[in-house]
Amino acid sequence: MASFQRRWAQVQDVRFLVTTQPRRNVYEKYRDKLEQKAREEGVPDIDSLKKVYTDKIQGVRKQDVAHPLTPGQQTPQTGAQTAGTAGATQAQQSPARPNSKSQITRLDDLLDLEKVRTLPSRELEAIWRLRHANLPNSLVAAIPADTFKRMESLAKSHPQFVLPVPHESEGAEMHFLQWTWDAESKTSTVLFTQLAEYKLRGEWAVPHTTLTHYTELAGEKDVVLMRGVVQSDRGISTESVRWLVLCLQRFYGGWDGQKQDIVRSEERKRLLEWFTVGDGRFSVQALLDEAERMG
Repeated sequence: MASFQRRWAQVQDVRFLVTTQPRRNVYEKYRDKLEQKAREEGVPDIDSLKKVYTDKIQGVRKQDVAHPLTPGQQTPQTGAQTAGTAGATQAQQSPARPNSKSQITRLDDLLDLEKVRTLPSRELEAIWRLRHANLPNSLVAAIPADTFKRMESLAKSHPQFVLPVPHESEGAEMHFLQWTWDAESKTSTVLFTQLAEYKLRGEWAVPHTTLTHYTELAGEKDVVLMRGVVQSDRGISTESVRWLVLCLQRFYGGWDGQKQDIVRSEERKRLLEWFTVGDGRFSVQALLDEAERMG
């Protein structure tokens, strides 16, 4: 990606947005309707209504992961080049599986695991890319298991963060990310939401992008398969999401196994730590500086 010159507008410091009360405006705007809905549900107030719908809210936030992809371009991750194989079509399909409690599409719904387990890792990666090749607004990657292990280790300590998408003529737009884990499907998922949307709606906000990392084959094939879905009606392009994925990899140590500036790597980790604990040393300007160096 081309390097971005320093033309970004000043951005308000956002380190405390996670702990504020971003839903106040929404409640005021829809208070009458929410109170009416609470009465219909037989609960005393809006807070009680929220508790009733907690599971449903979480389901909506992850609905993009549960539904089949409509999405088709690759992230700048490592992996085998796309190549046809004799058993590709068969390996991309798997028998129907009974519904599970997990809302995330499992890997054996996307690939015939019995077949792909017999293939070399390079062919597995090629099949994974072919599986998503014709799906617009999608992202796909095959991540070395050790690399993902490094990223996930940081993610468990710092499951929330903010990342910028630079726009030379409009400054930088900030995006909130959150890691979640699902033991049943053996996945780690990253949810991306515009920070303005998250500030307004909090946990009611619906992400514009979901990245699901499948770890089921990490032990035997030394690879974690990733697929992402970008919602076309959420005001962000696939190209901008690629930039977010690049920043995600970099800030969460995905490139630390390569030759790099150790000082810069430590600075990115410090920004993660400071954001997590609300340390005053975290600054959006420092975040923008680090993102700019990745151009």
